[in-house]
Amino acid sequence: MKTFLKFMLVMIVLTVVFLVWLFRRDADGVPILLYHQVNDIDHNEFTLSPEEFDAQMKYLVDNGYTFMQPDELLDAWDNQAPLPSKPVVVTFGGGRLDFYKTAFPILQKYNAKATLFVVTDFINLYPNYITWAQARELQDSGLVDIESNTLNYSNLADMLSNQDIRNQLINSKQAVEWYMKKPANYLSYPGGMYTREVEQITHDAGYRAAFTIDYGVAHSGRYVLPLIPIEGGKSHTLLRFKARLHCAPIIAPLNRLKNSMYHDGNGALAQYIWIP
Repeated sequence: MKTFLKFMLVMIVLTVVFLVWLFRRDADGVPILLYHQVNDIDHNEFTLSPEEFDAQMKYLVDNGYTFMQPDELLDAWDNQAPLPSKPVVVTFGGGRLDFYKTAFPILQKYNAKATLFVVTDFINLYPNYITWAQARELQDSGLVDIESNTLNYSNLADMLSNQDIRNQLINSKQAVEWYMKKPANYLSYPGGMYTREVEQITHDAGYRAAFTIDYGVAHSGRYVLPLIPIEGGKSHTLLRFKARLHCAPIIAPLNRLKNSMYHDGNGALAQYIWIP
């Protein structure tokens, strides 16, 4: 019994030391949040209600977070300048109309900056996506930066032709620059999927940085900056938001382990790894 208690005490101490190390390692990291939809219609994991999104933005404001856009973050890193107190980057993927109708007014309410990655072939085409005129209105507000989410949201990692990848990256970049009359410096990989080849092509296409999904906080990386997905469609949405915001140093390695187990055919075990 005494041996077991000693073993448990050692394990607790090692766990605490490991957690302290994780948080200290990422102490200067910046959380970059990824949202998809904000509406009262689609009750799924990709959608928050307006009330839920409002509560999250209010939480960030009330707790002293400073909203940044990618250019501000990269400029600070490049110039080795100090970051503001509690920096956070808010991003949206796709360019859906509910961003313009629902999320943007809430951002205005809190004077919160955000980055909208648009699928350029969908703009002006589908009724549930914004128009280029609306994109310009968002950009002109000073709160929203319009960037690229590729031409048609194809999985770049599955493309066999480098030329097809270049077309997705270069043509969407040119579309944003043509309609927004400003540089398009940032790319969000569709579904967070990329390869080393995709990274290189992204660099060669002239993007300053690119984003994937990894649940962790960002340091001074460039073409695999982690996005923390913020989900809805379940209970305790604000609690789970706080968990992902504050516990990224723990959640990121757990999620990588879970994905690795699924990839290795150990899905039955992977399902026991809980991600809030």
